[in-house]
Amino acid sequence: MGSVLSENRRIIAIGDVHGCLCSLKELLARIVLEPDDQLVFSGDMIDRGACSKDVVEYLLELGSRFSCFFLMGNHELMLLDYLVTRVPDMWFFGGGEATLRSYNSPDGFDLPSEHLDFFRGCSYFIETENFFFTHGGLDPELSIRDNLRYCKPEEFCWQRAHMRSSFLERNSYNWQKTVVCAHTPVSEPVLLDRLIAIDTGCVYKDNPLLGKLTAVILPERRIVQVSNCD
Repeated sequence: MGSVLSENRRIIAIGDVHGCLCSLKELLARIVLEPDDQLVFSGDMIDRGACSKDVVEYLLELGSRFSCFFLMGNHELMLLDYLVTRVPDMWFFGGGEATLRSYNSPDGFDLPSEHLDFFRGCSYFIETENFFFTHGGLDPELSIRDNLRYCKPEEFCWQRAHMRSSFLERNSYNWQKTVVCAHTPVSEPVLLDRLIAIDTGCVYKDNPLLGKLTAVILPERRIVQVSNCD
């Protein structure tokens, strides 16, 4: 797994996988990975889809071969909260039961320690000179510094305000860097000066507007997509 994300090498940011292993493998095959590539997984790697356990296994193996960076999504956060509180309501409503089925676990309290370490080790954000990577996003009316000063890191997993049409249409973001995020499904990736949003709802394959897994290759901002094949 990577330690420092560098803009001197290709950065490939990938949207919400949500347990869609076939789609993830198809996307990476289409990108044609190079040895120096750095992969940023934007969170929500689990839940809803059928293969969450296999996705985590695959990501751990991928991280042994490439520089991989894993962001904390709201779904990883809900799983970890559930393991502490043992209150399943919110996580199960968000698709957590599909994850438990993939582990063949009735309650999740026997998940492999390596997988728990993986979830706990996810980062709330990663910064480079020109980019700020996080799962949900940032408050569009605050600078990045003020977001970090006034907001709890876990709030970045849930933020959606920046995706409101009023901000998208005006392209008005008080950030000094380009925020790269996922979390909010969109029919087409958002590519603005200060915002790149790449969750195209891969797991929602029955929705004709969604059902694609998207990556953006930086700094060139090239989009690579596959339709859900799970």
